[in-house]
Amino acid sequence: MTGCMIGWAHMPFGKHADDDYESMIVRVARDALQDADVPAKDVDEIFVGLLNAGMCKQEFPGALVLQADDDLRYKPVTRVENACATGTAAIYQGLNAIAAGKARIVLVVGVEKMTHVPGPEMGAILTKGSYVKEEAETYDSFAGVFGHIANLYFQRHGDQSQALARIAAKNHKNGTFNPLAHMQKELSYEFCLQPSEKNPFVAPPLKRTDCSLVTDGAAAVVLADVETAMAMKKAVVFRAAQHVTDFFPMSRRDMTFFDGAARAWSQAFDEAGVTVEDLDVVETHDCFTIAELMQYEAMGLTEPGQGYRAIEEGWTAKDGRLPVNASGGLKSKGHPIGATGVSMHVLQAMQVSGEAGGIQIEGASLAGIFNMGGAGVANMCSIIEPLR
Repeated sequence: MTGCMIGWAHMPFGKHADDDYESMIVRVARDALQDADVPAKDVDEIFVGLLNAGMCKQEFPGALVLQADDDLRYKPVTRVENACATGTAAIYQGLNAIAAGKARIVLVVGVEKMTHVPGPEMGAILTKGSYVKEEAETYDSFAGVFGHIANLYFQRHGDQSQALARIAAKNHKNGTFNPLAHMQKELSYEFCLQPSEKNPFVAPPLKRTDCSLVTDGAAAVVLADVETAMAMKKAVVFRAAQHVTDFFPMSRRDMTFFDGAARAWSQAFDEAGVTVEDLDVVETHDCFTIAELMQYEAMGLTEPGQGYRAIEEGWTAKDGRLPVNASGGLKSKGHPIGATGVSMHVLQAMQVSGEAGGIQIEGASLAGIFNMGGAGVANMCSIIEPLR
């Protein structure tokens, strides 16, 4: 046991024209501390996760968290960045501080504001998450990177456009039950499958419905050691927290299988003493639908090349054998980069605590979380359950 979540907060994701980084950080920090019933003076350390990369004019933005409460003054604050896995990286830094005996209670905030950035500029920022020396000009955008991955996968395992459309339709349907999601609109399988004026190709074979949303949002968690958590009103314990980093250049890897993701899941299962069959629900990183498809294989739900079975046979639906992205995933919820990993942990903490409302999976008590940075480069896998 590496630590617990004892409180959390999650603002609705979407276009927040009247918010900036500071207001979003302050909002969720205050709400998470209130949810945990922890006074700010009792916080020992703070980690703030955000990509920024030019999206925020305020450099050194981590220090903004002190605006949430004067009693946070003088607390150590560190900004964490690890591409699209930034939020989970910030949580893991908090767990490390607790495990090292440096902190008893840690506040973690993940945040990103993206919708104010013009499309071409945002595309250039996100493309920096690829290995620029070899990939930026070749694939032009991060969607282009995953379009390339999809093409390689299709060449190896056959055209999987139907499976991708089913994943998109599933996640959009799930998102209609999530009041925190950016896009709460059901899209049919047929609409997601067929290219059209409203659903054009973005990076063939990926269409608009295969791509996650640019959005604004923030989420926060309060972490504590197990002994402290035992006295709290609620506590969700980490059975596992594993981080695997693979080679950055795609040229050094077989991009038809996410080996780093598979290793992260395998190590998490070993640490927790469970298997994929023991999980009740999974929140995974569907930055693009091809990523979710390949993650079915990485977590061991199917053999390589057989991921389509999980979606076509309904295994990953809300009423399936292992619901995946009951929240709507990044596809519906949106992907405010620094907030994404924290959001995943908040939503799964809600699931295993029975607090997930319309997206609740009945009886869920053991949850898996997979957050990915880059094209299978940073791979972070958590397994959580109620402490008591």
